[in-house]
Amino acid sequence: MLPRRRGASGYRGVCQRPNGGYYSEIWSGELRLSLGTFETAHEAARAYDAAAWRLGRPRPQMNFQDVDTLQQALDVAPPRHLNTAQDRAEHAERQRRLLVAQEDERVMAEWRRRHPEDVTHEQAYWARRREEEMQRRRDERLDRRRRKALAISQCEIVQNGGQTIFTSDDDRWEDMWLDTSDQTNEDGDDDGGDDDWE
Repeated sequence: MLPRRRGASGYRGVCQRPNGGYYSEIWSGELRLSLGTFETAHEAARAYDAAAWRLGRPRPQMNFQDVDTLQQALDVAPPRHLNTAQDRAEHAERQRRLLVAQEDERVMAEWRRRHPEDVTHEQAYWARRREEEMQRRRDERLDRRRRKALAISQCEIVQNGGQTIFTSDDDRWEDMWLDTSDQTNEDGDDDGGDDDWE
């Protein structure tokens, strides 16, 4: 079965190194877990899926749909190349961090199951914060447009021989150069970005 394609590498959670290798990582809450560098994007994607299985992620968030259990995902993930003591130490640290993240997500899932009212309150809080941030950005864009329009109108008055309300050293003259284009969409994300990480 074909994997779900994501980003420039073609896989979720995978990006290409400048040296040609492929790097894989996965997010667990605010924690970014490095899964290592692999020779091919396919190997890096398999490593990502194994970590996603361990963290209990839903199937649509994985690259491949051809495995049904965590053990199968671990079996098809590429083996790690542990050549030096430092490699082994880094591998052990990755495994420790992944186990901590796995337990954290399990505890959070249990908390959400036992306290649905807290989840509802948290979702309402963040929805309110997003709306407040969107309103703040809309107000800032409107203010920039007003300032720019005023500066341009004063410039046109001067060009037509009239008397401006600005003095010659007034900083508001610079407002005519303000960028009033919308740099963000209504969700507050940059228009041009596509996050490859989960």
